[in-house]
Formats: sequence, structure tokens, C-alpha cells
Amino acid sequence: MTRLIDTLLLLALPASGKSEVRRYLAHLSPEQARQDFHLGETVQLDDYPYVHMMRRVSQELRALGQPPVFFANDEDPMLEPRDWGMLIELLNEDHEDLLQRRRHRPAGAASWLLDRYDAARSRVGAKPAFVSLPPAVRARLQDALEREAAELLESKNAGIPETLQGRTVVIEFARGGRQGATMPLPAPFGYRYSLSRLSPQILQRASILYIWVTPEESRRKNAERADPNNPGSILHHGVPMRVMLEDYGCDDMEWLISQSDRPGTVRIEAHGQTFYLPVARFDNRQDKTTFVRADRSAWRQQDVAALHAGLKEALDRLVATL
Repeated sequence: MTRLIDTLLLLALPASGKSEVRRYLAHLSPEQARQDFHLGETVQLDDYPYVHMMRRVSQELRALGQPPVFFANDEDPMLEPRDWGMLIELLNEDHEDLLQRRRHRPAGAASWLLDRYDAARSRVGAKPAFVSLPPAVRARLQDALEREAAELLESKNAGIPETLQGRTVVIEFARGGRQGATMPLPAPFGYRYSLSRLSPQILQRASILYIWVTPEESRRKNAERADPNNPGSILHHGVPMRVMLEDYGCDDMEWLISQSDRPGTVRIEAHGQTFYLPVARFDNRQDKTTFVRADRSAWRQQDVAALHAGLKEALDRLVATL
């Protein structure tokens, strides 16, 4: 009987191919996903929609003449680095909602989202931002964000199935550090920190599929995929170049793998426990994934075969470590 992966952390530098892999997996039959990749029907969690909304919050606050909280402008890194941990706390909440089959119906989606940001910030030791906003300012901010926040909430609720039995939860995020940084990356940067913020419920179940590209290739593909008319798109958003150099100029996955005392795992100290997360790298340094962005009718069979074989080899190695 095929052993299924319970929770898959899909990790990589930006534009490395994470979203393309997710799209490819969505086109497989359940039998193919199970037999070739050890995956049940997938349930998707991703922190990028929260990052996009952080940028929208900052844009609207600047327009109101207020401190922008998350981003000083549309090109710079986060003002508060601990917001990397805040994003993980939001993923923890989304995962708990999956486990509990809990769908939220707040009176106002934007107000609810701002409260979530504040609560998650508090849990990582950062200052909440929205509880102290003047009421009139907060009301205008919520009005400006309500439609997009409601769409985000609707998507979140729609992604919660009635059961997780036979399914694989895929959690996607990217982390890194400044170009030229030495290891280990200091908290709150890099995977070591963000993985340690994941809930015990996730860490107890999780395996890592790391999509391996160089930082230079990540920057090239990021520029290639960016569509300024569709900044909220999972497949076509672009990360500003300063962010690519300061937050994603390197990452610590190779270092984490080399430091583990169990081969084929990443060792994470968290919640007073030691977790060994099985890990496999899918080598995408020679691009195997970009074609997936095109309409499926344009996919070439040789490209499909190369991607399929590479993913199968990586996930077979991953399951062998479970």
C-alpha cells in the first residue's frame, strides 16, 4: 500500500518553482498523485496572500498620511523583521482551522484581518499596530481593504474540506537572508527561525520538499514572471529587487541539512522538543517548471516527463526517510 505524506512543507527561494509545482500537481489524477508522488488530494496553505495584504495595508495607510506599519514603500523589505514570524503564526491559525473544520464569518473581513495581524505580532514579540489606530483612520482603512479581505477570507473558508482523511496538506513559504550572509542566519531570518515557529501539530506531521535553485536563478526567474498588472497572483507576482537581495540573497536550507545529526532530515528545536523533519531537494537549477505557467495545451511532453521524473525521485527519497 502506498504511504501518503501527511503534511508537505513546500519551501524555496522566490520564483524557484513552488507555485508551478502546485499547479502541476493539481492537474494529476488522484491515482497518479498517490502512486507516483505519495500525495493524497492536496489542501493548500500559503503565506503569500498575507504578504500581499500587508503591502495593501501599507499603501492605504500611506495614502491616509499614517505610518505604513509593514512596508515604508513598495520596493523595500519589511519594517519589522519579526513579521516573518507573524506570517508563520497566521499559517498556524489556518492549519488549526483545517484540523477543526472551522470557517469564520466575521461581521467585517478587513477588521478581522487587522486583528489577526495584531494578535500574531504579539505572539512573536512585535508591537501590535492596529488596536491603537484612531477609530476614524481605522474605519477608512477597513473600508479601503474590505473587498480584498473578503475575497481572502472566502478563499480560506472554501479551502477547508470536510475531512483531511486521505489528504496531504501543502504549506508553502519562502525564507532567506541578506546576500553574502554567513550561517547560521540570525533570527528572525531564514528557515531555522520560521520552522521553529510552526505549531507542534504541524511539526509532528511535516516533511520538507525543497525546490533548489541558486539565488541568481531565483532573481532571474522573479524578474521574468513579474506582472505589474497582477501583483496578487500566486504565479505572476514579482518580489522587489531590494527584497530579493536583502531577504532572499541566500537561504539556510543547505546549512540546516548539513547540521542535522540524522541524514535526510532537518533538525528543529521548538516548543521544548526536538523535531526531525524528513527533507528532499528537487533540483530545479536547470529549469524544469516554468512551462507550467502556460496553458496546459501548450505543455510539451518532454517537459512534462522531466518535471514528473524529478518530482517522483525527490518524493520517493522523502518517503523513504519517514
